[in-house]
Formats: sequence, C-alpha cells, structure tokens
Amino acid sequence: MDVVQQKKAQGMSLNIIIIAAIGLLVLVILAVIFIGRIGTTTKAVDACKGTCVDSSDDCAGQYKKTTNDPCFGPDNKPTNQVCCITVA
Repeated sequence: MDVVQQKKAQGMSLNIIIIAAIGLLVLVILAVIFIGRIGTTTKAVDACKGTCVDSSDDCAGQYKKTTNDPCFGPDNKPTNQVCCITVA
C-alpha cells in the first residue's frame, strides 16, 4: 500500500507541473498581446491633435502655435509636416 501512495504523489506532481506550464504559456501569450496593443495606443495618443501643415509659417493667425506632436500620413508613417493647434 505504501508503494501505491508514492505513485499517486508522483502523478499529482506531474499534473501540477503540466498545469503550471500551461498557465505560464497563457500568461506569455497575454503579455505579447498586451504589449502589442500598447504600441498602437501610444502612437494614437502621441499623434497631432490639430492640423498638419507643411511649415510653421502656415501656422499663422490668432491663438495658433506649433507643437512637437508627430504628423502621420495615410500609411501611418511619420511625415515631415508640422502640427499646428489652436490655443484658446
């Protein structure tokens, strides 16, 4: 009877290792998904909130100023334009 209890203990240990490995795999997959979405969110938050113009001279008028926020083109790549916002 003592031999049977030892086998159960070994089997339970193997089950715990398998469950822990599956849990770790799930956590890694969730981390990869979460990190990937952070990059997209950061790009959207950093984007120009005003109008993208070709030069800071085009950003003239009352209560307008240029910022360092990047301007993105249709392909989501940064352009050489300047971000111009209205300050009220």
